[in-house]
Amino acid sequence: MRKNIKGLVLITGTTSGIGLNTLKPLLRFGWEVIAVNRSNKRAITISKDFLTKDEIKNVHFIEMDLANLDDVRKACDEILERFQKPINSIICNAAVYKPRLKRPERSPQGFENSMAVNHFGHFLMINKLMENVLSSEREIVLNGKSTLFKPRITILGTVTANYSELGGRIPIPAPADLGDLSGFKNGFLSPISMANGKKFKPGKAYKDSKLCNMVTVQELSKRYPAEKIIVNSLYPGCIADTNLFRDTPWLFRVLFPIFQKFITGGYVSQRVAGERVAQVATHKEYAKSSVHWSWGNRQKTGRKAFAQKLSKRIIDTKTSQLTYDLTKKLVGLN
Repeated sequence: MRKNIKGLVLITGTTSGIGLNTLKPLLRFGWEVIAVNRSNKRAITISKDFLTKDEIKNVHFIEMDLANLDDVRKACDEILERFQKPINSIICNAAVYKPRLKRPERSPQGFENSMAVNHFGHFLMINKLMENVLSSEREIVLNGKSTLFKPRITILGTVTANYSELGGRIPIPAPADLGDLSGFKNGFLSPISMANGKKFKPGKAYKDSKLCNMVTVQELSKRYPAEKIIVNSLYPGCIADTNLFRDTPWLFRVLFPIFQKFITGGYVSQRVAGERVAQVATHKEYAKSSVHWSWGNRQKTGRKAFAQKLSKRIIDTKTSQLTYDLTKKLVGLN
């Protein structure tokens, strides 16, 4: 083996929050990073302020608008053409959350936008890059040691999408629930804006898109054996002060971090969350397929990750298969 072969990891959404704070630990572990964002100019400017000159040498920037499926295809083609070695690990991090919308925003293809960005765009990207990722198992250098790394896909989930947890049963505006997926079945175009075909609720639309993310992990784990690829998800804790909440009321942005820090105890910093994402996506101890890693909703010093129990809405075989097959059709993979 040639000396110092770095692994290649792709992560979406690195201009702020968890994604930005995942870059440093990935680079420290010895990875080359493909940073996928809507704007290379913005991503490069922010990275130059956040990373050292030596660190940024190992970051490659790719423009991809996850809301636009045509752009996702174009960017994936660029990735496959540009990089000579295959991608070892994909981290699906980018997300949009706009709970104050009165009516749905639409993607270029006409889909409700939070589902388009959070689920459809990532789903298409994973499928376009899957064969490349599957071919990546080889020895790479991590933390200064030669390591045989099994391909991995890690998707960020959320407590609000898991009905088995208290945070997933919050009734405002409603818990995540895909119902009979009639919205997907009927094409998910205007006037349809929800997976279950019912009235648009922006907060629930976000929760449903993250539920689809977690369902996708379960279905990919069934379709691709763990001997070939590890597919998992995680909830790194409540990062109550990220840009994900920029479209919430200002009073919420002030009070929510205080509530999470001093009432629930669930708050984690962006730095800690980034460390957790990097670990789950790359460290050997997290190489378990279909597991949703969590540190719980109450944080303590030295807290260890554990496999979180998932609701039937996530693990039900018929639901996951139908969600996957309908999504394939909607993003044009059939």
